[in-house]
Amino acid sequence: MNPKNLIRTIVGGALLLALIAAGLSATYVVQPGNRGVEVMLGRVSPGFKPEGFGFKIPFITQVVPQMIRQQTAKMAADCYSSDLQQVKMQVRVLYRIPEASVVTIFRDYANDPFESLIRPRVAEALNELTALRTAEVIVQKREEVKSQALEGARRKVGDILMIEDIVLEDINLTQALETAIEAKMVQEQEAARARFAQQQVQVEANTAVIKARGEAESIVLRGAALRANPSVLELQIIEHWDGVTPIVVGPGVTGANMMLPLGDFGTGGTAKEDVR
Repeated sequence: MNPKNLIRTIVGGALLLALIAAGLSATYVVQPGNRGVEVMLGRVSPGFKPEGFGFKIPFITQVVPQMIRQQTAKMAADCYSSDLQQVKMQVRVLYRIPEASVVTIFRDYANDPFESLIRPRVAEALNELTALRTAEVIVQKREEVKSQALEGARRKVGDILMIEDIVLEDINLTQALETAIEAKMVQEQEAARARFAQQQVQVEANTAVIKARGEAESIVLRGAALRANPSVLELQIIEHWDGVTPIVVGPGVTGANMMLPLGDFGTGGTAKEDVR
């Protein structure tokens, strides 16, 4: 091959590769759930790039993706309660970067907002809360502690980041303290059962008193009704008579109160002898 043609071929190939590289470097793609931060010669552009395809100045400009989806990070928090007990917590933080804060987070927090911004604020909020409560209350009211810690962390972080939620995955106390709390809970349960048994006895006693009072009032009312209308008693005697009247009756008993078997007196015999 002619040396001149060879040189032309090499130069043409190099130019073609340079054009391809320049073409690739002049475009960018921001994936869904991300925003692009444009950096040109070490300088950060104040505006972000939306998701999708775009063009940029080749070789001297780069577009760095910044996730705006919800992210999750875990952390450990060592706190002390108001009774000076050590409380260790395993915490999971759910957060996301607002679209308006994409450039600020990249520029001011080295694209790692959790370690530099979220972790210390969440730890501070948890320490402030646990310092006002005993270790027992912290364990018993973990949902309340979580809610107030979330509110405090959001207030400390501000609007630059959005803390979606805080999950207290585990709360660990010293073994001696856990044993003491468990023993106290057992005593409280036994005391609650004893109080329930006492209440049951009291309810049964009150029921018996009410029943007796009702029966006494019923007797008084029936007595008053019979005194006001004695014929009611005679009617009840007739309704409940079984057809056999006792031979011996009390003095002064007349009418329906004296139901004698007349057949026995008509034939003589034992009944007459009993009358004599």
